[in-house]
Amino acid sequence: MTQQMNDTLYLVLTAAPHSGYFTPARLREMATQFADLPAAKSLSEDAVEYAFDNQNDELTAQLADLPFDVNWVNDTQRRKKMLIADLESTIIEQECLDELAVVIDKQAVMVDITTRAMRGELDFEPALKERVAMLKGMPESALQDLYDNGVTLMPGAQTLLATLRANDVFCGLVSGGFAFFADRIAQRIGFNRFQCNDLNITDGILDGTVVEPILGRAAKAEILNAWAQELGLTPDDVLATGDGSNDLAMLKIAGMGVAFRAKPAVAEAAQYTLQHADLTGLLYLQGYSESQFITA
Repeated sequence: MTQQMNDTLYLVLTAAPHSGYFTPARLREMATQFADLPAAKSLSEDAVEYAFDNQNDELTAQLADLPFDVNWVNDTQRRKKMLIADLESTIIEQECLDELAVVIDKQAVMVDITTRAMRGELDFEPALKERVAMLKGMPESALQDLYDNGVTLMPGAQTLLATLRANDVFCGLVSGGFAFFADRIAQRIGFNRFQCNDLNITDGILDGTVVEPILGRAAKAEILNAWAQELGLTPDDVLATGDGSNDLAMLKIAGMGVAFRAKPAVAEAAQYTLQHADLTGLLYLQGYSESQFITA
C-alpha cells in the first residue's frame, strides 16, 4: 500500500553509531537491490535519507530486517522547537532504582518490577511506590555514590543537547525518576528545565516514600502541553522521546514522538522508533547532517 501525502516525505535510515554502514559502496549496492530507492542524501556514514512524494510501505517492509532504523518523516515542521526527553534508559543508560537495589541486595526483584512496569504490565504509580519502599533506611549518600560511579550518559546525549541548544531549541527533561539525578544531569548537559518525582528524605535517610503527587504517564503529556503553551508553541512543534509505557502518552501527542531503544509494546505503538541509532538519531530524523552537529 502506498500512502498519499501532499508534502515531501523523507525516508530516514539510521544505523548503529560509528558503524560506517552507509558508505558510498553500500549505497550503490542498496540502489541496485531496491529499485524504488531514489538518489540518496548522505547525512553521515551512519545515516542517509531519501525524498519521496508518497510513503512506500512495500519498500518499508523490504528494509525491515536490515540492521538500521527505518522512519518516514514529513517535511512539514520537521525541525522541532522543543525537546522533551525521558531520563532513565533514554538520556542516561541506567534505571536508577535498579542500580540502587544492588546496595540492598534486591536487584532481581527490583529489575523484575521495573521491567514489567516499563512494558505496561503494571500500573506505574503503585510499581514505583513498591520499589521505593524497598529503599527505606538507605542513606542519601548512596544516591551521590551512584551518580558519581554508576550513572553514564546515553551515547549521543551531549551532542543532541549541544546541537539543539545551538539552534534555539528549548530542551526539557521529564522523568518518572528522581530530582536528585535529573537536576545533576540537566545541569551537566544543558537542559533548560526538568520536572520529575522526588524522594522523601529525613536527616539524610530515605524514608521509603515518594513525594506526592507522583508524576506518571498522564503527567508527562500534561507537562508537554503546558510547556508548549507557555512558550507559544503547539504539540506539533515538539520532539518527545522515551523508552517506557509511561512515555506513550507524550509520544503520541508530540509532533515527533520517538520510541528510543524502547520496550516492544512501546516501539510498536510509537510513530517513530530508534533501536539501532544513538541519540544523534533524533537529529538525523529532523534533517540535521553530521557536519551540523555541535559536539560538547
